[in-house]
Amino acid sequence: MEDLENTLIMETTVGTVKIKLRPDLAPNHVARIKELSREKFYDDVVFHRVIDGFMAQGGDPTGTGTGGSDKPDLAAEFNDGKHVRGTCSMARSMNPDSANSQFFICFDNAGFLDGQYTVWGEVIEGMDDVDNIKRGEPVIDPDKILTSRVAADL
Repeated sequence: MEDLENTLIMETTVGTVKIKLRPDLAPNHVARIKELSREKFYDDVVFHRVIDGFMAQGGDPTGTGTGGSDKPDLAAEFNDGKHVRGTCSMARSMNPDSANSQFFICFDNAGFLDGQYTVWGEVIEGMDDVDNIKRGEPVIDPDKILTSRVAADL
C-alpha cells in the first residue's frame, strides 16, 4: 500500500510526476521537502538547469540557481541511496551542509554523485514526463512545477 504521507505529487508543465519520499534515508531533507510543498513554495518554480543525460534541477524561486527558501540550510544526510534514473537528490554548493530547497531528478545513472549528495526520493510515476523537461543552462522558456503536494493532503 502506498504511504500517502511520504508520496509527493508534482504537477509540472510536462505532466504529473509522483515521487516516493525516503525518510529512511534522509529524514530531515524529506521533512523540508514536505514542509516547503505544504507552504506551496515550489508552485510555479522553474527547472532552471537541465542537462541532457544527467539531471533536471529546480527548487530555486529566483530561477537562477542561487536562491533558496528563507529556512536554514540543512546538514548533509549522505546515505546509501544511489543516483540512478529517477533518483531525487538535493542540490548544494561546495559546502556539504548547504542544501536548502533546490533539488534535482536524475535522467540517467550518475554514480559519481553517490555519497556526496543527499538522496531523498525516487520517481515512481511520470519519469517519461521528466524526460520531456526542456534542456539548458540556463533553460530558455523553462518548464516548471505548477504545484507540489504531499499526497496525504489531496
